[in-house]
Amino acid sequence: MENKGKVLMHKYEFGRLLGQGNFAKVYYARNIKTSQSVAVKVIDKEKVLKVGMMDQTKREISVMSLVKHPNILELYEVMASKNKIYFVMEYAKGGELFKKVSKGKLREDMARKYFQQLISAVDFCHSRGVYHRDLKPENLLLDENGILKVSDFGLSALAESKHQDGLLHTSCGTPAYVAPELINRKGYDGAKADIWSCGVILYVMLAGYLPFHDSNLIAIYRKISKAEYKFPNWFSPEVTKLLSRILNPNPKARISIAKLMTNPWFRKGFNSKPIQSKVEKVLVPADVDAAFSSETKSNAFEAKKDMAKVTNLNAFDIISLSSGFDLSGLFVENDEKKEVQFTSTHTFSAITSKLEDIAQNLKLKVKKHGGLMKMEGSNGGRKGALAIDAEIFEFTPSFHLVELRKSSGDTLEFRNMFQLDVRPALKDIVWAWQGEPLRSS
Repeated sequence: MENKGKVLMHKYEFGRLLGQGNFAKVYYARNIKTSQSVAVKVIDKEKVLKVGMMDQTKREISVMSLVKHPNILELYEVMASKNKIYFVMEYAKGGELFKKVSKGKLREDMARKYFQQLISAVDFCHSRGVYHRDLKPENLLLDENGILKVSDFGLSALAESKHQDGLLHTSCGTPAYVAPELINRKGYDGAKADIWSCGVILYVMLAGYLPFHDSNLIAIYRKISKAEYKFPNWFSPEVTKLLSRILNPNPKARISIAKLMTNPWFRKGFNSKPIQSKVEKVLVPADVDAAFSSETKSNAFEAKKDMAKVTNLNAFDIISLSSGFDLSGLFVENDEKKEVQFTSTHTFSAITSKLEDIAQNLKLKVKKHGGLMKMEGSNGGRKGALAIDAEIFEFTPSFHLVELRKSSGDTLEFRNMFQLDVRPALKDIVWAWQGEPLRSS
């Protein structure tokens, strides 16, 4: 409680301690200007440096900046002082789902509602190339309206963490929730491992206890490896059938999220409205590596105003454009890519003007709405007329992220047009293509 009543960066007034772990404490705080309730995760820099977890901390920032979704705890801001790192996050007033489950099993309709929200969040993470790897009720929070929020991405892995065999090889997670393939240490598909953990969570919500339980850790691992578990007699036939497909020890035979989301039991009352994702502004220190070093001079509490200034750059963009944090290929495999991104130090009007010139040369019709520009062809290809959406995200007046994505038509036609016509025509305004070295100024 040593921080209660203190003010962070002239902006957040600290309140009660919400929880703590080996390297961090989480406090309730209030935005002085807006009165918004937030949670501030205070990380001891010296401790994480000593155990070599700084890269993991940076990865958590990049991941939380990537995954903006109603069922994922939102990261608002990151700050650093000489000794501490501060994550300012969404405050989940309802606490952990674990506390609710520890009181006993949930009604089937309630468990299904939470499971639907969990799968929606995990599916979104996977679409962004992010695998959580530590899904459990303790990492699922509830807001004041009972909406589920996935949290704690400290053990998450990004798509480029895969080895040449396309699999992840770092064993992690909480024993009772880990998939069999993690125990076998032969490499695993991060998406399939997350699905297994979601199945264990569903079982726990409906049963009130774990499917794999023993006082001996080796015995637990043995049961998980062979998928030795029993269904309580109150489980409905539909749930037992679905869980049998999720808790399959063979990851290749395990149900995918896409098929899971078509399951009749799962779809009952499910709001399948797609989530419109976009890059949000997450405030981070201008120089990530410098701010995270032990040489940072600022004192975050009651710091001088000039120390409190942070750039409006998204953490994902800063980290992905920094040496050692190339996140290229994060979204889909290169040969299936339907979108490309680049950053530009030109103005918004200069970028839109250039895109309009390109569209005119390619005889594409242009429609504009805010930061979104739609370029449509008139001639139908193999899969209809090609349409390209260009979305421009402004971080500062002189720094933009531009995403070009195919919204309809043939993917091959889009890739050919991009490589032969669009990319060469954009070279004058591009600062860096996603995943490629920065251009010298």
